[in-house]
Amino acid sequence: MKRVSRRRFLKRTIGAAGGAVCVPAAAIGWEVTVIKNTPDQRLILGTPLTHCDWMLKDNRPGVVWGIEGVRHMLSVCKAAGMAQVYWRVLDAGRAMYKSRLVLPAENYEFDQFYNPVTSEEKALLESFHMDSQRRGHSNRLISEMISAMDYTSFDSFAAAVQVGHELGLEIHAWVTINEDDHGWGAPSAFSRLWPEYRWVRRDGRPYRSQLSLAFPKVMEYKLGIIKEVLGYDLDGLFIDWLRTGDVRDNPQTDENGVANYGYEAPSVEAFKRKHGVDPHVIPNDDPRWVRFRAEPRTQFMRQLWKVARARKRSLPISVLVANPWCYRGLGDKIAGNLNGLLLDVGTWAHEGLIDAASPAGYFKGGGSTEEAYRSLRAETSARIEIWPYEWVPKTPEDFATQAARARVLGAKHILFWEADYFDDPEPQARGALAAAMSAQAAPPLRARARQ
Repeated sequence: MKRVSRRRFLKRTIGAAGGAVCVPAAAIGWEVTVIKNTPDQRLILGTPLTHCDWMLKDNRPGVVWGIEGVRHMLSVCKAAGMAQVYWRVLDAGRAMYKSRLVLPAENYEFDQFYNPVTSEEKALLESFHMDSQRRGHSNRLISEMISAMDYTSFDSFAAAVQVGHELGLEIHAWVTINEDDHGWGAPSAFSRLWPEYRWVRRDGRPYRSQLSLAFPKVMEYKLGIIKEVLGYDLDGLFIDWLRTGDVRDNPQTDENGVANYGYEAPSVEAFKRKHGVDPHVIPNDDPRWVRFRAEPRTQFMRQLWKVARARKRSLPISVLVANPWCYRGLGDKIAGNLNGLLLDVGTWAHEGLIDAASPAGYFKGGGSTEEAYRSLRAETSARIEIWPYEWVPKTPEDFATQAARARVLGAKHILFWEADYFDDPEPQARGALAAAMSAQAAPPLRARARQ
């Protein structure tokens, strides 16, 4: 029977202590064979969650607007053994929480990713092959569904914190700090009001939305967002440095995968004063210039650490970063964190600014989950926790492989991308996967505190 083969597979792959147990899967009306683990073998499981993306699953009866829809989403995560949920507070340049600084999501403009106006934009949309995300809907219908989401009257993050804590989950704020648009059509008001503060390419062309931390006003604005979310009873910060703005600005790197931006006037002039040379006449990948361009992001992380610790000394700070084989969009190479994203993650770890990091699971021309994990561990000199980045598994066997991989690496925590995928399978398969995952999952700290 399938149940027996799963049992044998798990026992062979994971080598878990203890015997097999049958866990009732009440929601699906049958029993699922899983492996019993001792407490020190269990893994901390976490997942990022985008409320507006999950709301597009209109074929799921529990996906409704408001707090009950949030309850459905977080209940699905809890059933799958998640201890931590990283709740997205920004989508594009808009807020899914109650903000005084950022316009409410979604409120996209007429010319947007799902409603392209020009022939060039239409071709760009088609090149992304969005069929799997349309779920049978036309681009126009997706656009209308997005526009119907009213975050002016619904604070999704407040609802997530309330419901998540009722369920015993940890709720972290997932802040896409570099994302001043998404696709295109929802830029931040700040970017519209102060276009002179945007990223600038080597050839002098500005980006359409991306804001540069080389400008004090941008630094103040981005830290203001952090301060706002710290006003909630959150359990941590998850800072996403990978997501960026308008895809019409791609590629964001040169042919070698090195960031093609950072040529804003303050950085250029400061570099001239320090090194006596114009960065435009040295290679884009000159180590001096790369590290100089990375410094504003390090300054931001230093300030973020201060404001977070001022609120709660033990509040964990994690980051999502790149790997040496990473790419963006349609395959544009990202040559690692420092060169490709101007992120000096090694310094962040050395200075104790972060507690954990996860290397995104996008690979081109090599690389793997294991290699990305080991690379980031070396980059941070093993000073912080590294979370393997895994895609949400489709079957218990898939998860068994992922769990075994984490244990071989020595990881105690897995990040699963992305939460709404747990709601994709039909009920029976979803229940089987949830039972297998929860059997190997460590409880949230909040739940452990009550035990």
